[in-house]
Amino acid sequence: MYPYQAPLKDMQFLLENVFDAPTTWQQLPAMAETVDMDTALAILDESAKISRDLLQPLNRNGDEQGVVHSGNDIITPDGFKEAYSQFAEGGWVGLCGEADFGGMGMPKMLGVLVDEMGYSTCNSFTLYNSLTAGAALCINAHATDELKQTYLPNLYSGQWAGAMDMTEPHAGSDLRGIRSKAEPLEDGSYSITGNKIFITGGDHDLAENVIHLVLAKLPDSNGISLFLVPKIRVNADGSLGEANGVTVGSIEHKMGLKASATCVMNYDNAVGYLIGRPARGLVCMFTMMNYERLAIGLQGLGNGQAAYQMASDYAKERLQGVAAAGSPTGATSDPIIVHGDVRRMLLTIRALTEAGRALSVYTGKQLDLAKYASDDVQAKAVRYVGLLTPVSKAFLTDRGLDTTVMGQQVFGGHGYIRETGIEQFVRDTRIAQIYEGTNGIQAIDFLGRKVTGDNVATLTEFVADVNAGLAELTQANADHKATVSNVFAELLTTANYINDNKHEQPALVNSCAVDFLDAFGYALYGYFWLLMADKASGHEDTTFAAQKQYVADFYMDKLLSKSQYHLSQVNQGDKSIMAMPAEMF
Repeated sequence: MYPYQAPLKDMQFLLENVFDAPTTWQQLPAMAETVDMDTALAILDESAKISRDLLQPLNRNGDEQGVVHSGNDIITPDGFKEAYSQFAEGGWVGLCGEADFGGMGMPKMLGVLVDEMGYSTCNSFTLYNSLTAGAALCINAHATDELKQTYLPNLYSGQWAGAMDMTEPHAGSDLRGIRSKAEPLEDGSYSITGNKIFITGGDHDLAENVIHLVLAKLPDSNGISLFLVPKIRVNADGSLGEANGVTVGSIEHKMGLKASATCVMNYDNAVGYLIGRPARGLVCMFTMMNYERLAIGLQGLGNGQAAYQMASDYAKERLQGVAAAGSPTGATSDPIIVHGDVRRMLLTIRALTEAGRALSVYTGKQLDLAKYASDDVQAKAVRYVGLLTPVSKAFLTDRGLDTTVMGQQVFGGHGYIRETGIEQFVRDTRIAQIYEGTNGIQAIDFLGRKVTGDNVATLTEFVADVNAGLAELTQANADHKATVSNVFAELLTTANYINDNKHEQPALVNSCAVDFLDAFGYALYGYFWLLMADKASGHEDTTFAAQKQYVADFYMDKLLSKSQYHLSQVNQGDKSIMAMPAEMF
């Protein structure tokens, strides 16, 4: 296993030069006294050390050993409990949590980079923290003050953990069919009964209590409500009481993420507390769900970064074949980095990963503005968060699998055996396209709700911002700028075509959504590459600047055209997709 080296210079470059985080933070009163670049860089540096020295050593054994279901207990692999204790003591679970309840109050555009490092080193471990942070976010946004005071400090400290309980055997992506029930009790609480499946972090031995956010139906209600259900009841004084009727039915045996406990959860008259209003549970849960969707996008990104580091190191030391023009050293074998096909793969991984990191930081910035800015700036950021969340989840994870598989390919036969470690990343990242809403569903949400839902108004506004940004670039190639602008113009034209025909062709959005999201993703990456190359042109590290320009040129020459390809697929419509009768499949 190659030791992980966090891309700290690239992270600092994005924060400081590309997206001007210091100015953003100074303009947000909630951030101005909390964080500056020195603080941010210190956090990133410490996170890099923890990821390399604490998390990465857990990764291989966690995969080999997996979790164990013993009675009603879930036992994590050797070293996980000790590492989690150290991680939690450092305040990392509550990094972006509310300071009023013990969180560190850091901005999301910094948090996404910390999360990426965790996923680059140990996916399974990082998922536990992610679920807890998401549960805390939902409780803070929708729960009563009493519930916040009782639960948030212990969640941010890592003493307690969080889980999101939505899916049931008969109700996966369509939650209207859930059967879990909530009966009102005299004291204002509720008795929760039902079963859930695929619950990540549903139980484990890392924390002393697991706080479940459970979707269930109230009597005589077709709506879905959200309930806070602790594994162990919490007494009035905040101490832990007796078991709460929350048990593990079994654990799922998975392709990857074997150290992440994915549980079947049973609720037998468990005491729960309503979060938000009755029959508005999905609205509340989507606060957490959207957080997790970005977090899972970061899983794809982190895996791509790990794959690049491993494949790049391997390509520079693996001797095989001779350069096409003859060995530059006269050797009988050259490192495989001299071969065009290997370079194609490495450049593709790097181009997609570095642009993906830009997308994650930009989305984090919009989340910070949506939370802390005021008036028009906040309203615009809320629209952009809605537009970018499904893209961040789907495009980052689709490309994350592409890049990990490509990294495995660089290893050749050695990539297929366990000792090199790359095959684990392929297995671990595969689920990222599926959970938290499959990528097809993300694409339908993107095109059907976020693009055409407001008659293309938000996308039109976003494209106008892209064109304004392109106009400000002073070092970018004029032809490249024109190409990116033209691709976005084609996106708008296609979006308007779909919007105009979505009622007459009801299957159009569903049939074309994935291609449209991919077209947008590749176009957006083109814009980010021009932006990064432009901002790097005056960088004090000339090698760093040259690297950015080389990769930007590769992206523009070899990958941007994928946007136009996917648009061509959208413009073919849905006729050939929907024509064949179902019984012929």
